[in-house]
Amino acid sequence: MRKDDKLTLIAISALACILQDCLHEGLGHGVTAWLSGAHRLTISTVALQSDITTRWISANGTLINLIFAAVFWLLLLRPQRYQPATRYFLVLALAGNLFTSTGYFFLSGVFDFGDWAAVIRGWNPHWMWRLGLVVVGAAAYYASMLLVGAQLNAFRGADGSPLRLRTVCWTPYLTDGVLAGVAALWNPAGLFYVVASALPATLGANAGLLSLPPIMQGRPCAREKQAAHVGRGIGWIAVAAVASLLFIFVLGPGITWLR
Repeated sequence: MRKDDKLTLIAISALACILQDCLHEGLGHGVTAWLSGAHRLTISTVALQSDITTRWISANGTLINLIFAAVFWLLLLRPQRYQPATRYFLVLALAGNLFTSTGYFFLSGVFDFGDWAAVIRGWNPHWMWRLGLVVVGAAAYYASMLLVGAQLNAFRGADGSPLRLRTVCWTPYLTDGVLAGVAALWNPAGLFYVVASALPATLGANAGLLSLPPIMQGRPCAREKQAAHVGRGIGWIAVAAVASLLFIFVLGPGITWLR
């Protein structure tokens, strides 16, 4: 019986994780800080350090993730156009951007820490704003799980076995956790951000990937054609290897811009 190539699944998972992180920290926080007039900023895999702070800088990491999640969702409206590996990458990119953005609302509201805690700082009554983040975050995260689950339906085993679904969901979860954790060890903000930012942003935000297999297994299979298995993709593996090394050893320690 043909199976999905595990190494290619890991490579695709790593690329989707790196893309989501670069969009959040680089295009979201970093570009906003630069356009806002920052004279010094350092971007790593876990945080932006800048000589200025504004609510827009804090918010735009999440907002960029939501915008790109919409782009990936639109690309997936006609999934039959893509090879299985490309389709899987688009689904993981959708999931990573959705889970990170909606999870940030929830986690910032619960712990009063993170991007959206910075956005609502000083707004009163503060407890009401935190409660709003929790409610919006929980509802948006659940909706995100439904969207991602609908895209993963095609990757369910044709025989009803849960094995394939667990593989395509749990592989990116574990890959993201390891990659983000290792890269965060080098970050210039200190080990605190490994525990406070890197791991919650991956293991916590992507928890929906752990929950989807048992949830979806209890529901009837969609009538859409099952996606073919993901074969060995040397290109995916090579690109992911290079991107992961750059992510860990270049972006991990941080990149600094001065003007």
